[in-house]
Amino acid sequence: MTDNTVSSTARVLGAGLRALLVLTLVCGVIYPLAVTGAAQALFHDKANGSELKDANGQVVGSSLIGRRYDLPPKDGEESPAPDLKWFQPRPSNGLGRNSVNTQYALLLSGATNRSGDNEELIQWVKDAKAAVVKDNSTATYKVNPADIPPDAVTSSGSGLDPDISPAYAELQVHRVAERNGLDVKEVEDLVADHTTGRLLGFMGEPRVNVLELNTALRDRTQD
Repeated sequence: MTDNTVSSTARVLGAGLRALLVLTLVCGVIYPLAVTGAAQALFHDKANGSELKDANGQVVGSSLIGRRYDLPPKDGEESPAPDLKWFQPRPSNGLGRNSVNTQYALLLSGATNRSGDNEELIQWVKDAKAAVVKDNSTATYKVNPADIPPDAVTSSGSGLDPDISPAYAELQVHRVAERNGLDVKEVEDLVADHTTGRLLGFMGEPRVNVLELNTALRDRTQD
């Protein structure tokens, strides 16, 4: 190998190394820091996962992800019973529970992928409807099965929908008021305060974020 060849190879390797270092600095350090800084400055809440805090400043979850409100599971119980002092979210059948990270009992996000005439899905809806009537009827309020909205008995496409319809929230008001020793009107006002209307007045549907509503309920009952 001649001196010229060695010199040419060294120059190519040097140029390649410099390009690698520059690209690593620009794409791996400067660009991520700039994007992160802009996100934190302009969209601080969203950049941090839309965290929701209670009255004490404690993070209780993300307003983007639905969560269940269940009683501690009993021995031999296939699925825990709902804690009826809280507003309940949509059913979350999803794709079952994770089998990879067993440290956390997380629902896997996804739809059931069953057709509208699937017998198992139909039975799920019937069972859910009967449970809604039973759980939300009180001594002074009886749930009319015809008034049960679809989101009370069906899961969302992700299985992790954080919102319910105002109709489903209102259906739960009497039960929540009774279980927490609150006045029905007081709980109705909580629902109204946490109902979000259509975007720009015409896009989407009115909705109630269950985590936000239950956080406000907990703050109210702990006063």
